[in-house]
Amino acid sequence: MQINLRRIINFIIVAALFILIVLGLYGARLYTDWLWFQSLNYQMVFTTIILSKAGLRFAVGFILFVFLFINLYLTRGPLLKATQKATVIKENDLLTIQNVSLNQLITPRFLVLLFILISLVMAVFFNISVAKDWIVLQQFLHPSNFGINDPIFQKDIGFYVFQLPFYIFLYNVASMAVLVTAFWVTIVYLVSNFLQGNPGRLLHDISARYHLSFLAAVFFIIKAVGYLLEQYMLLFSHRGAVWGPGYTTTHATLIAYKVLAVIALICALAILINLFLRKFRLVVYSIGVLLVASIALGGLYPAFIQKFVVTPNEAVIERPYLERNIKFTRMAYNLDKIEKKDFPAGKTLAAEDIRANQDTIGNIRLWDWEQLKQTYGQLQEIRLYYEFPDIDIDRYTINGRYRQVMLAPRELNQDHLTAQAKTWVNQRLVFTHGYGVTMSPVNEKTTEGLPTFFLKDIPPTGKTDLKVDRPEIYFGERTDQDVLVNTKSQEFNYPQGDVNVLSTYEGEGGVKVNNFLHRAIFALALGDYKIILSSEIDNNSRVLYYRNIKERVPKIAPFLQYDNDPYMIVSNGKLYWMWDAYTTTNKFPYSEPFDRINNYIRNPVKVVVDAYTGQVDFYISDKDDPLIQTYSKIFPGMFKSLEEMPEDLHKHIRYPVDFFRTQAEMYAVYHMEDNLVFYNREDRWNIANETMGSSEKQIEPYYTIIKMPGESEPEFVLILPFTPQNKKNMIAWMAARSDGDNYGTLLSYNFPKQELIYGPTQIEARLNQDTLISQQLSLWNQRGSSVIRGNLLVIPVKDALIYVAPIYLQAEQSKMPELRRVILAHGDKVVMEPTLEIALEKIFGEGTGITMPEEQQPDTGAPAASISELTQSANRLYDEAQNKLKNGDWAGYGESLNKLKQTLAELVVKAENQP
Repeated sequence: MQINLRRIINFIIVAALFILIVLGLYGARLYTDWLWFQSLNYQMVFTTIILSKAGLRFAVGFILFVFLFINLYLTRGPLLKATQKATVIKENDLLTIQNVSLNQLITPRFLVLLFILISLVMAVFFNISVAKDWIVLQQFLHPSNFGINDPIFQKDIGFYVFQLPFYIFLYNVASMAVLVTAFWVTIVYLVSNFLQGNPGRLLHDISARYHLSFLAAVFFIIKAVGYLLEQYMLLFSHRGAVWGPGYTTTHATLIAYKVLAVIALICALAILINLFLRKFRLVVYSIGVLLVASIALGGLYPAFIQKFVVTPNEAVIERPYLERNIKFTRMAYNLDKIEKKDFPAGKTLAAEDIRANQDTIGNIRLWDWEQLKQTYGQLQEIRLYYEFPDIDIDRYTINGRYRQVMLAPRELNQDHLTAQAKTWVNQRLVFTHGYGVTMSPVNEKTTEGLPTFFLKDIPPTGKTDLKVDRPEIYFGERTDQDVLVNTKSQEFNYPQGDVNVLSTYEGEGGVKVNNFLHRAIFALALGDYKIILSSEIDNNSRVLYYRNIKERVPKIAPFLQYDNDPYMIVSNGKLYWMWDAYTTTNKFPYSEPFDRINNYIRNPVKVVVDAYTGQVDFYISDKDDPLIQTYSKIFPGMFKSLEEMPEDLHKHIRYPVDFFRTQAEMYAVYHMEDNLVFYNREDRWNIANETMGSSEKQIEPYYTIIKMPGESEPEFVLILPFTPQNKKNMIAWMAARSDGDNYGTLLSYNFPKQELIYGPTQIEARLNQDTLISQQLSLWNQRGSSVIRGNLLVIPVKDALIYVAPIYLQAEQSKMPELRRVILAHGDKVVMEPTLEIALEKIFGEGTGITMPEEQQPDTGAPAASISELTQSANRLYDEAQNKLKNGDWAGYGESLNKLKQTLAELVVKAENQP
């Protein structure tokens, strides 16, 4: 027999190199992750997660390996015995073997090595499959109590949230281990019988029968445990009108699982007895009984009870279970803490009411974030590589006045660099950070229909007491590229005229590359060999990686869920990100899920990220949440109390939109606490709709500053209106408070059901029916511009409602919407005017517009021009456009016409505002 040793040696070398490369990459990434966690002082979190994963994976893999190997080893004797009777004939051009006993090829040592290999491969697969279950183990080891018992088994809900998932995990692992072992054992015995010439007589083989019978008995014992666990899972089931176990589940399915558990144990006992009686029929009958019972008791009997007992009298029979469903769902979403209040709503406001609520009127949002983002992009991105990823809404005390503002961080997006600028040095060392923020009040515009600014330009400037001393943004929502700072190359800071201002990073963020070994490891981990070769990197250089906050924060706390909208904060001259984090579970008894999976949610964590250093801090905002209590036990020292948050940052905590929307959607149904009303859905609400274009969509929750009914001071709240099911009128509005000690308070203001309170779509229908308004909008649409109708906001003022919606104009070839009109509705009156102030005076009389002291006026970007000046400017622009047309300068001609259009529009507004 000739063997090509060279090929074997080459294969071994290639395989060894591949394994070394894989291990090297994994080791480099593991080490750089350790350095990263260490730089943020979260090394304990890193070690806890790594050791939990490694420990669980090793334990599961080792147990599977030992169990499978022992069972395979027990088949060795029968297999060796079978090989002694077999012969093999194999012919080829290299070797001819005739009448050679197989036991010369299949030796005991060979079988041991083969069984080790099979067991090892299966153990690796099991090892990989449980990698994400480390948090289940940790929750099991660090449970917390909810202080609430379920009504069926009288166990604290903490048992179902923290302990039951681990028991189910063990059950699944044990079941799969036995099934996999039985599969491989069966394969071995089939091969053994085949070699003996008896391929169809597996069960007549005494060794096989005893061995497989033992595995089957173990499986049915495990199955019995599984049925007992399934009892608890019924608490999260859904049948008929009830979420959680109703009448059928309690009186049929629950009993069925108990019976099936007993039958499964009987099956296991019958299989063991059969080892001595050798009556295979006993095994078949017992397994058959289990299968029939599973179908009859687990499926047919509950279906029969549901159809013929429950359905004809469902409202009466399910009454106690509906009460549980309502009670536990309200607790799961904190709906039981909502304060219910009556709101007259139909009252008519007087001029005195408007003047007495200037804090509310002066903070009505007229800019929608979609339109403002486009306008910001045109006015304030400054350079092509800058980008505003989002518009955030917050409140600040500016020049002594409590103002609602919209702001956007100016991030640097390397994808927008020109092709020539996308060099390694530029992308890794030079273009490292964004710069500054743009901020404007929510309700003001220039005469051109553009936003006024509290903060603008580069470096950030403004005429308020709000300052930004550290405007660099190294960590944000567009910072996807890993960069190196403190290198010999200075970084691009911001443009200034025809030159660029350069800077050097002064923070402590990132990891130092202070020796060649670190450089080599980072080159391997980041897949960038130039880190080793570059002469620009020295021992003072730092690597900033995981810079995108949507990757950075979950890297530290992957067990939390996060809001869709992290928002920027300007605090004491620095920039920070604040991000809301949630705890969820799908194991809250009798609770309806909000996303088809989870049926419990809390917002117990506020995450703060320093946009310059990248430091991440987790603050507990709801210490009563048992899930965050457990995570605090798992990761001691990771979470800080809310009292430790800097005072100025604390002022910018806001109730999160995603959490509020989830609560509102559940409250639309679960505000009904009477079980019969709930069953018939007599008083179901819907989140109000608004008209956008030619279709309707749900109103998004919106922030505003108002004086809450009965309160004397304005506050920042999140609002959402409701309408009755299949109706357009409003029935209630819900508010979440965000300021001070009132943070987290939810209120539901219910309207009188005997009165008609216009809903948003009804107000929009009235707008469409108003001849003057509809004609004006149609005329604008025909003049080369498109009319964009903004979000309609319902604003509570005292004991009444006003409705406000902005109208934007956008030229066909422009991406800069201009705020040109404001629609205001109250009672039976609807007006459309150039400004909110004029609209208020049209409805409520003179002197009801927004008043603002001169020193609090925002920066409009340019002094206001008089009518005479605007007329002269229009004539000049017209002559300029004609001259460019004669000279064939079509681009200049179009530019002059656009300027002329803006000037004429400003002139129209000036004329309308003249007394």
